[in-house]
Amino acid sequence: MKTLTTYFYGRKSILFIVFFAFTMGYTQVGIGTVNPNSTSLLDLTSTTQGLLVPRMTTTQRNAIVTPANSLLVYDITLKAYYYYDTPTTTWVKINSDSDKRTNYKLIKSAADLSAELTAGGGTRYLLSSNTLYEVNGTVAVSFPIELNNAYITGRDTNEDILLRSGGVLFTGSTGGSIRGITLSAPGAGGMVFNLTGTSSQNIIFRDSFVASSNSVGTISGFGLLFISVVQFVNNTTGITYNNINRILISNVGWDSNNSGTYETLSGTFDLIQKVGGYSNVLAGRTGFRVTGVTTVNGDAILKDVVFYGGGTYVAGTSPYTGYNFTRKWIVSCPGIPVEIDDVASGNIYITTSATTNFSATGATGRTKIAGTTASTEMFRTTAPVNNRITYDGSKTRKFNIQASFTADAVGSNKFFTFFIAKNGVVLSPTTISTKVVGGGDIRAVSFTGTTTLAPNDYIEVWAQNDSDTSGLIIPFLNLLIY
Repeated sequence: MKTLTTYFYGRKSILFIVFFAFTMGYTQVGIGTVNPNSTSLLDLTSTTQGLLVPRMTTTQRNAIVTPANSLLVYDITLKAYYYYDTPTTTWVKINSDSDKRTNYKLIKSAADLSAELTAGGGTRYLLSSNTLYEVNGTVAVSFPIELNNAYITGRDTNEDILLRSGGVLFTGSTGGSIRGITLSAPGAGGMVFNLTGTSSQNIIFRDSFVASSNSVGTISGFGLLFISVVQFVNNTTGITYNNINRILISNVGWDSNNSGTYETLSGTFDLIQKVGGYSNVLAGRTGFRVTGVTTVNGDAILKDVVFYGGGTYVAGTSPYTGYNFTRKWIVSCPGIPVEIDDVASGNIYITTSATTNFSATGATGRTKIAGTTASTEMFRTTAPVNNRITYDGSKTRKFNIQASFTADAVGSNKFFTFFIAKNGVVLSPTTISTKVVGGGDIRAVSFTGTTTLAPNDYIEVWAQNDSDTSGLIIPFLNLLIY
């Protein structure tokens, strides 16, 4: 079938004959080609000209009434192509290279890191600093990656994976950022992290998985290590944090299919904070090891981490029986003992009585009650000498004090006054006086009080003889602070 279309310009006419072939197998139109592509309705072919779509302002574009789905225009106001999307009834901008980030690289395979491998001398991928590397899919690398203060990210931890089988995945002395990705280093020799930095370098690792690795590895020497919302799954050996100024761990999860020791801290730290998350520690495994921590210059906090599963939740050393940490730590987690200054307590009691002698009558002769004492239930407290409890915490706090004892006089019908003394100075509000008949007619006495103790402050039970200078015998004494 042939169709003739005549265009008139002034008095002259130009005849264009356009042949359309309408058959069951050929319905394409070609401009600039006699063989239009079989999959196209219209095939425009040229090496010198392009397709020019309608150009208009934003106001003109928005004034189009009931635009058709996929209607395409060029917005000269915003300098961008737009198409109309009927389902959302909006104009959608078609992004161009100018809309993309600078310092950005998309990584779909190790081949996309060829320039970085060259920069690393063929032995490692040396990333470009301040550059965002977006991992798309599973990228298996044959050499370790040095972050070099770059940023690695993925969009889906289930799909975006960095993999190094039988070797170290991250190496070097520089910091950077890793987020939104799964890291895996399976096989003999596989290790996710082997990083030794300096105090000027920082590591940020968040919103990620570490899965099926021979070892999670070691991070050492950095100024700041921040790990947040990371799940560890099916790793044979955990991670060691060593000599890091500030280490912040938030909402990290260790599943029961991990083996060995999950997290180990060793060396010197300025600040340790591990908050939230969980450790499902089965028998034969250890969740959190701090036996190698030698110094904490500031505070160490372990809070709201759920430990469960029946294994060794914490491996630590403590000067207090039944506890895991030194006094630098603030610990409050389900599954392990609470260790904070707020629950510091101590109890001493007389095991062998002795005669307390007075140098003078009344206040001038006040002295500490004599006798041999033993201690029990001591936490953040010590009993370095008889009849003394010393506060061993790191923060000043208020304590309740309870004392109960029995008194016998050397002689008869003597009057005594008893006190709690702080650092060798009696606390007047704790004063109690009583008459002691003597000669085996023992008087029971008790009193309570409160006081504020700073680290290394101590309390004792004192007495004065208000009658004369004759002695006092205390067969029983129990002093408790909490």
